[in-house]
Amino acid sequence: MSAISSKDVAALRQKTGLGMMDCKAALTASDGDFEKAVEYLRKKGIAKGEARQGRALGEGLIDSYIHPGGRVGVIIELGCETDFVARSTYFKELIHNLALQVAAACPQYVSRESVPPEKVEKEMEIYREQLAGEMKPTEIIEKIAQGKLTKFFKENCLIEQQYIRDQNIAVKDLILEAAGKLKENIQIRRFVRYALGE
Repeated sequence: MSAISSKDVAALRQKTGLGMMDCKAALTASDGDFEKAVEYLRKKGIAKGEARQGRALGEGLIDSYIHPGGRVGVIIELGCETDFVARSTYFKELIHNLALQVAAACPQYVSRESVPPEKVEKEMEIYREQLAGEMKPTEIIEKIAQGKLTKFFKENCLIEQQYIRDQNIAVKDLILEAAGKLKENIQIRRFVRYALGE
């Protein structure tokens, strides 16, 4: 096992914004491997974020983004528990990055729960019709249709999309990681995306 230097701990702290003890524990657990330590902290942050999901949201921010050229604009609301967190630089950067995500990836809904049931049924109906002529058993057609519906959610629901700045994580992982780091429940409440002529 390699010795963990205070320089390594400081570098990891600079990159992640987490405490010295957390960073030292991550480097120790990953045998000094910087990338594995970042992954370790990300997983730990997501787990902490998941534990906070049921807590009430009383604060938050609304942010806007207009893409250069003025052809796309976004307004987004991100909720948290306290005014202190809502005013933090980290939270402000997070909501801005989420506005960029909406501008770039064109989601239609916040989450799969916010997709109207009639829209879900319509999508399933389309998938079943597409597969009708393939002479497959009904249960196989349903399974394939469910797979297509999952893909629909990943493309159209903001929290299920791949994060544009890190294709290895989904937006929901980014939110949970932030919740773990800020020690509060954080949730995207709503957004609107405008595109010229749409």
